[in-house]
Amino acid sequence: MNNINKYFYNYFIFILIAIPTHVFSQSIKNKNKYTYEVREEQGDLNHDGKIDRVTVKMDTVDETRPLRLQIFLSQPNGKLVLAVSSDKIIEPQYPTENQGKFNGYQIPNFFIEEGILKMWSEIRGGNITYHFKYKKGNFELIYVDKPTYDAPKGYIDENTIFTETKFDLITGIRTESDEKLGSTKPLTVRNKRVLIRPLPKIQDVKFSDKDLY
Repeated sequence: MNNINKYFYNYFIFILIAIPTHVFSQSIKNKNKYTYEVREEQGDLNHDGKIDRVTVKMDTVDETRPLRLQIFLSQPNGKLVLAVSSDKIIEPQYPTENQGKFNGYQIPNFFIEEGILKMWSEIRGGNITYHFKYKKGNFELIYVDKPTYDAPKGYIDENTIFTETKFDLITGIRTESDEKLGSTKPLTVRNKRVLIRPLPKIQDVKFSDKDLY
């Protein structure tokens, strides 16, 4: 083999070795980019008497600042095992469509009450709370509570209409009640039956789904 052929042979072997290594290392880097923990909640989610853990972590490298929700369930040996991971249930802090501007909302809070995982999020003109229940290996959306207000003058006064939306996904009953500031009873109450089957799983819920409920 002459020197030229030997050179190209060695270069070709180097490329074959280097490319997979680069791709592999890049893959590892991408998997571990959510490193900054911004939320943590602990409690029993699967009714086994052991403490489970819920975390929200941010990718501080990506300029949109995306967030990842993860749920860890305790095992009989006491170790925590990842049960669910979602990158789409929480809106990035600086969404692409905002051209680099802050979305205006704080990072959602999570609570565990009587085995129910609750996610409280700010939305335009109010807030929304999702209730998830663990069942057969999944966290299903069972209830949504969404209080909002409509202020014609741009600020809350006696003409502001407050709307409370309660959606029981198990029964399919969705109730909206309107009232004014200081009123003792609702102005109007609207009931609607909306069956969603199967019940949405937490990993399938997107932050934009707030408009569906």
